[in-house]
Amino acid sequence: MFETSDTSGLTGAGSGAAAFVGDIRQPRGASNAFERDLVAGLSVKPRRVAPKYFYDAAGSALFDRICELPEYYPTRTEFAILERNARAIAECIGPRADIVEFGAGSLSKIRRLLDAFEPAHAPRRFFPIDISADHLEGAARRLHADYPWLHVHPVGADYMQEGALGDLEAASERRVGFFPGSTIGNLDPDEARGFLRRAAHLLQGGGLLIGVDLVKDPDVLHRAYNDRQGVTAAFNLNLLRRANEELGADFELSRFAHYAFYEPRRQRIEMHLVSRCAQTVRLGRHAFAFDQGESIHTENSHKFTIEGFRALAVSTGFEPGPVWTDEARLFSVHWLASPPARASR
Repeated sequence: MFETSDTSGLTGAGSGAAAFVGDIRQPRGASNAFERDLVAGLSVKPRRVAPKYFYDAAGSALFDRICELPEYYPTRTEFAILERNARAIAECIGPRADIVEFGAGSLSKIRRLLDAFEPAHAPRRFFPIDISADHLEGAARRLHADYPWLHVHPVGADYMQEGALGDLEAASERRVGFFPGSTIGNLDPDEARGFLRRAAHLLQGGGLLIGVDLVKDPDVLHRAYNDRQGVTAAFNLNLLRRANEELGADFELSRFAHYAFYEPRRQRIEMHLVSRCAQTVRLGRHAFAFDQGESIHTENSHKFTIEGFRALAVSTGFEPGPVWTDEARLFSVHWLASPPARASR
């Protein structure tokens, strides 16, 4: 299901002393994929680029700063939900599970869950998956140092890609997915359905714990994506800096502006980089002419109702279970059970 650069040690990792399988690398062909996708996205109108390319080491560090901003409610709200309901969530996960975290980042939220388990029921193995391999490896080493009994296997990968972690599927007795942060909202509707279908297949007999941001007052959303310190703007513009450094593009960052707004008909935040002037940007043998005011669409962040997300889960093979929210109903955490595969007759 997932493209990975290092799946060594997956099979049989539950036996013996706890291990750390590290020294992960960026996914094979990562730079070529970035260049290919950026050229393709700049060659169409309206222009766009996938938000997964935000997350080089610098972008990941900037996102960690965003999560600490006073305007950015999702992280602290989800943390509080996980902390307040950790025991109930641990009961849903069940004893001795293998946990796969999609888009793992700094690995701060998994700690809330690990602390909730009785030692005899603690998870067996943990597979954090993230496209920023360098950032992930450091976070995984720190996690293993704090939880030395846990087998930790960081995987540098794009979790939306097909075709890896087959060893995990074969070796695990109970697999549970963890997908916090409402990253599901960054996917287009078809992508979200596709991801959930693949996750339901991978996690058969287990389930998925997923964070989902809720529809709310647009003013709250506007402040969350347009913070006073300009960290979100720097995060957005870092995509162009990365293209310059890794691909030899010649974006002039001062000629682009961060722009984020709520689109109520689609119930989503849209994030763009808007050209401040008429200009031409070069990337290899390609030249892209921008009009003043023309934008590159860099991210969507869809918001959901609880009922709407549960219906989406059912349509992709999950059985919705408990839902936990904060008092203001800003954010939600869902347990989705994935039934075992039916035996063929």
